[in-house]
Amino acid sequence: MNRNNIWIHIGIAVVLITMAAVLGQIGRWRMALHDRSDAVQKRVETIKAEQIASNAAPEVLVRFKPGVSLARIKSIATANNDSLADEIESVSGLAVIDDLDNADAQSVADQYAAMSDTVAYAEVNYRIKLDDPIQKDEIKDGLYRETTAEMPNDPLFGDQWALNNLGQDGGTQRADIDALKAWTKTKGSDEVVVAVLDSGVDFTHVDLKENMWTRPANVPAYTDDELGTFNDINGYNGTDKIADPMDDNGHGTHCAGIIGAEGDNGEGITGINQKVKIMPLKFLGRGGMGTTEDAIEAINYAIDRKKNGVNVRIISASWGSTSKSKALEDTIRAAGDAGILFIAAAGNDGSNNDSRPHYPSNYDLPNVISVAALDRNDRLAGFSNFGVKTVHIAAPGKDILSTWLNGAYREASGTSMATPYVSGVAALIIAAEPKISMEKLRERLLSTTDKIDSLDGKVATGGRICAANAIAGKVLNHLQH
Repeated sequence: MNRNNIWIHIGIAVVLITMAAVLGQIGRWRMALHDRSDAVQKRVETIKAEQIASNAAPEVLVRFKPGVSLARIKSIATANNDSLADEIESVSGLAVIDDLDNADAQSVADQYAAMSDTVAYAEVNYRIKLDDPIQKDEIKDGLYRETTAEMPNDPLFGDQWALNNLGQDGGTQRADIDALKAWTKTKGSDEVVVAVLDSGVDFTHVDLKENMWTRPANVPAYTDDELGTFNDINGYNGTDKIADPMDDNGHGTHCAGIIGAEGDNGEGITGINQKVKIMPLKFLGRGGMGTTEDAIEAINYAIDRKKNGVNVRIISASWGSTSKSKALEDTIRAAGDAGILFIAAAGNDGSNNDSRPHYPSNYDLPNVISVAALDRNDRLAGFSNFGVKTVHIAAPGKDILSTWLNGAYREASGTSMATPYVSGVAALIIAAEPKISMEKLRERLLSTTDKIDSLDGKVATGGRICAANAIAGKVLNHLQH
């Protein structure tokens, strides 16, 4: 090989090496760009996931004025980069709006409220949380007490002082709702349906399962145009439309047992109604939290079932907050128009609802009853809210024994416990008088209380619920102190 050929080959080798280096660098650039693109794409996906999670509950509730069509509502929402999450069928023009920009909820509500030509009102979808006092982990007094012939054979009935107060555990004799006398007229009816608007109900509990409502075969499954079809065989679950309304908190199960634990079955306790049908309306989750919209959807379900032939006469609501919602008020009003009495807890802040309102108990509606809580000595419980203008009646609500999760029983306190006593007595009246109107039912409950001196100036009736009086339709001079 001559010298010239050597230099030619060396030159070719240098060129090839240089090209290889350049190509290698380009490959590394491409890989780096690809990795960066993946990272950016993953970041975008993460942001979207965070936005979806933060927007899990629609932000605002908007009521459009009469004459604004559903198509127009959808058009307005789309123009504002929002979506119509649901239309509340029981309240004309009421819509649940989901903001897709992740904007501040109050700003979105203000934006819609400014559309005064088409919008009646707009408000934030507030969060709701159970506010009962700290509950007990154990039964205060689990002693078995002998029963007499007129008492049910439920072994823990002797601990149910609210039904029959013999002075047990430091209580005052006859400071109760006089259930025994009421039961001589009726022990309830499985034709009466009471909806428990709460955390669901353990419908498999041995003391509840026979008194649980199930959707009759002739009633169609609940279907919402926007939300789809629900699995409502055992009631309504607003937290998961596919799942049943099983309680994973305990609160709803406790309230349900007060109203209607099966009586005289040799198990645990008895409800005020030994026979009844309990319809779970689950809108609160495991942590006892939900939203105004969740409650509205559940009430809307109860109204729909009533229109489809289910004898829903009472909604028992053992929760509340200081946030006023016109949308919730309108939905409760719609329930009243459908003949459903709405019985609500007065709250557990020990405050005066006349000056510091508590909702939904403070809504001035003809189908609402607000309930305060008493202890076993007929004294207003220290935690109970009151208000001579806004709280209507009192009921036992401290150290109340009832059903709990997983077949258990436990004591709890709160206006949450007082509320189902009034709901239970209302159901008992309906069992005795099936055709009684909602208006007459409310009047009966409030006009037949046992007057308690300590409640004078604290609640509107100045009295405690009395089942015997309510069934008789007159005051029977029950108290014998």
